[in-house]
Amino acid sequence: MSELKRIATRQSYGEALAEIGEKDDRIVVLDADLAESTKTAIFGKKFPDRFIDCGIAEANMISMAAGLATCGKIPFCSSFAMFATGRAYEQIRNSVGYPHLNVRICASHAGISVGEDGATHQCLEDISLMRNIPGMTVLCPADDLETKECIKALMDVEGPCYVRLGRLAVPAYNTPENYEFNLYEAPILREGTDVTLFATGLEVIETLQAAEELKKAGISAQVVNVHTIKPIDVDTVVACASKTGKVVTIEEHSIIGGLGSAVAETLSEHCPTKQLRIGIKDQFGESGPALKLLEKYELDAAGIYKQVLNFMK
Repeated sequence: MSELKRIATRQSYGEALAEIGEKDDRIVVLDADLAESTKTAIFGKKFPDRFIDCGIAEANMISMAAGLATCGKIPFCSSFAMFATGRAYEQIRNSVGYPHLNVRICASHAGISVGEDGATHQCLEDISLMRNIPGMTVLCPADDLETKECIKALMDVEGPCYVRLGRLAVPAYNTPENYEFNLYEAPILREGTDVTLFATGLEVIETLQAAEELKKAGISAQVVNVHTIKPIDVDTVVACASKTGKVVTIEEHSIIGGLGSAVAETLSEHCPTKQLRIGIKDQFGESGPALKLLEKYELDAAGIYKQVLNFMK
């Protein structure tokens, strides 16, 4: 898959914003002084009258978005995940979540792949924070096309939404010819009989590559892309776990509160299944090249392969 074009999902987000902005003038975009990095500048250059740079004031940005939503606008708020969910958590909870407003928080630079910016900027707990807010839809798209379809689909969602985006350019493996997006269904990308691998975000492509290597080792791995973590596709999670009897979750996020927890909660209620959670253990990140960090924390294809192989033994 090395020949695939690599595009950061934050870039896809900026392009999708500009596209849907042409079709609906209710869309307003707010950014916290990071428009060039979050790629909301693409929208801002095209629709300057509907773009607000709030400065380095994420809490104010969310409060402004809440006010706009009460006036019939559909605000999209962006900053780095650490600041969008961390600094502004109270405002997201009380001003957006509690009144169930149509505010979309699309946060870039999530996870360990932020790279050299280090632990202070590598948000590994954002999914956990957002999952805990009642009524919040939580998404983590895997590539260029999926991100664009995800952003378009948000126009039909009632209530607050959180979208996790990345800094690192990732392989764009989906094409219009082979892809159909359904917000509430987790697509099965590869059939298998021995173990089900549930992945999200940039880990999806790594998991597909790991599954190919597992096949060579005699292990038939089913791969599922969980782009919507809340509400999770209970039917698919349960059906896949029932089929294979073993489950692995893979995420560029803490194993506490993220995809691994969401799957474990679902299975504990409906289909208790042996599970391995692959992700960042109970620790902070560190500074370093993104690909090297993914390798160190065994979140690349080789690391996933190794951990799943040990799990199956």
